[in-house]
Amino acid sequence: MLSREDQLKQLKEDTIWDITIIGGGATGLGAAVDAASRGYKVLLLEKYDFAKGTSSKSTKLVHGGVRYLANGDIKLVIAALRERGLLFKNAPHVSSVQSFIIPVYSLFSKVKYLAGLKIYDWLAGSLRIGASKLLSKADVLARLPHIKSEGLQGGIIYYDGQFDDARLAINLAQTAIEQQATVLNYVEAVQITKDSLGKITGLISRDTVTGTTYTIQSKSVINATGIFVDDILKLDQENHKNLVRPSQGSHIVIDQKFLAGNDALMIPETSDGRVLFGVPWHGKVLLGTTDIPIDQHSIEPKPMAEEIQFILDTAAAYLNPAPQRKDILSIYAGLRPLAAPTGPNSSSTKEISRDHKLIKSESNLITITGGKWTTYRKMAEECIDLAIKVANLSVKACVTKDLPIHGYSKNPNLVAWNSYGKDYESIIQLQQAHPEWKQPLIEGYPYTLAEVVWACRNEYIVKVEDFLARRTRLLLLDAKASRIASLQVAEIMAQELGKSAEWINQEVKEYKELTDNYIL
Repeated sequence: MLSREDQLKQLKEDTIWDITIIGGGATGLGAAVDAASRGYKVLLLEKYDFAKGTSSKSTKLVHGGVRYLANGDIKLVIAALRERGLLFKNAPHVSSVQSFIIPVYSLFSKVKYLAGLKIYDWLAGSLRIGASKLLSKADVLARLPHIKSEGLQGGIIYYDGQFDDARLAINLAQTAIEQQATVLNYVEAVQITKDSLGKITGLISRDTVTGTTYTIQSKSVINATGIFVDDILKLDQENHKNLVRPSQGSHIVIDQKFLAGNDALMIPETSDGRVLFGVPWHGKVLLGTTDIPIDQHSIEPKPMAEEIQFILDTAAAYLNPAPQRKDILSIYAGLRPLAAPTGPNSSSTKEISRDHKLIKSESNLITITGGKWTTYRKMAEECIDLAIKVANLSVKACVTKDLPIHGYSKNPNLVAWNSYGKDYESIIQLQQAHPEWKQPLIEGYPYTLAEVVWACRNEYIVKVEDFLARRTRLLLLDAKASRIASLQVAEIMAQELGKSAEWINQEVKEYKELTDNYIL
């Protein structure tokens, strides 16, 4: 892997890029992999860390979307189910099949949900991963021992996908680099450049670590910045009217004991008519999500008190014992970039399509917005197809349907917990060469000092939060524990990256402030 410094040197060259992508979340990284694997000269710039925003704060599901099926969005469900199958094939080290159980308390519910899920199975076609079926009351209680039994008439089990979103993101960045793309975090697009006809010629960027600016020449520019697409569109056109209205989805993380099994819980109808999941993940349980329209976007949204209470109240209607506020290990929120509503009911997000949109502006800036993690590959394919037309590039076919993602491994000894895939072999070698690096970062979690070293050398971490929030997931799993681990992470990073004692103190201070958003 080229280092971040080596890649920055490529910006100093008098290079004309075929495709420059702004945004290092799911969509941008997918586009970089697609374009580079076709053989184009590709540059990706991310203002923060890879997947710092929404792309690391999902419910960790790779799914067609049972809820979308209920809303009649058949086209989106079929496309997502197909992409789910391709992700299992190309990135088995960060994705897996997950069983879900819907507890039912009436005969009508049993019939309704089973019929819907049979359609869901059928829509997956040859990529179906399991058949939904009825469970008796005894079966449900055996698999979900803490589900409320009063009035329970049984349940339905169905199968969908689960993944580690931030780990997939860094693996996509590594895959793009292996395909000869230049991929940089902490580099911000600050200005779009145009010719005398008003057509885009590139952009001005700034390394937010050093303050160095770079002039980028590019035949095409893609705006893949998620909830921030309007900020980039305003660089293109000052009077731009917002395309996106953010919707906040919040989660709480609790101990595995509240589900006490390997199955996920799916609550199909909450008090506001939405869906809530309880999903086993890295030894904990995620409960979420909400869907609240908000007016402002930020890179670090915080769950609102009413969202947390809604999740707890919904869980209490199904679980016994029910989690309390004191049981919450971490809270987190992500912002979905939904299409800004134009109708009279601007407070509702239920009717806004989750499908993606591709837009070409008069300047030839390409913007992609909407969509979801599951369909990232297909979104990228369509985006690059449009960039080829706009920039009049030689046509080359997409190859990502059959492209293994960095770390690809089906070895069960490598994927049981860590999500590193084949890279885990190299981490083990680090530990063998330096036995002191086998030491765990913090008691009760399997993360080791060797993983910090590995991330410094191979996974482009710049800040302590990059490691604790996204290369490992300790911030989301146990925010207080991650705060305790932050000093040791900073010390190892300083040694690996040549940083000062002052840098260590500042990083630990900033990380403590960050964790305030994740701790009740």
